[in-house]
Amino acid sequence: MFIGNIWSLPFPAQIQQEPYPMQPTTPAYPGQGRAAVAHITGGPLARQLRGTVWFQEVQGGTEVCVEVTGLPRYQPGQEGKNPIGPHGFHIHENGSCQVGNPQDPFQDAGEHWNPDQQPHGNHAGDFPVLFSNDGYARMCFFNNRFRPQDVIGKAVIIHQYPDDYRTQPAGDAGKRLGCGVIQPA
Repeated sequence: MFIGNIWSLPFPAQIQQEPYPMQPTTPAYPGQGRAAVAHITGGPLARQLRGTVWFQEVQGGTEVCVEVTGLPRYQPGQEGKNPIGPHGFHIHENGSCQVGNPQDPFQDAGEHWNPDQQPHGNHAGDFPVLFSNDGYARMCFFNNRFRPQDVIGKAVIIHQYPDDYRTQPAGDAGKRLGCGVIQPA
């Protein structure tokens, strides 16, 4: 629920099943009620993953809120391998959530959305990582790089590994666990 400039979200125990209760009830600023939403579904590497991402236009940019369940539990990296979690979280350039290869799903979503050709770590579609709390994550953040209408038709992807925000072109975030196409709200 959206109250003024504050998102009011339920605690994990209050979450039943989709749809998640994150839809704003009023726009953040009068006359700027444009919003978009993506419903994330897990692929073959994380079938239990479900979530919703809301994009709400606010003064000067977009407030992005995400709530997901079914994330893999954190596993520390060992013997030179990346940890499982926190999880990379990005907008990808194509609005396709076709699984394709079950061992490397959602490749049709393309690369990170990068409309102004910035190096990785500064892509418009680079988001903060998601921290799994016994499979649950929730956060909101502000982004002044786009408006909700700019991302409609793109995909949101949750990755297996944390994004390092340095490795080109995609931050070494690993396989794609879940995907959702961004649609008008």
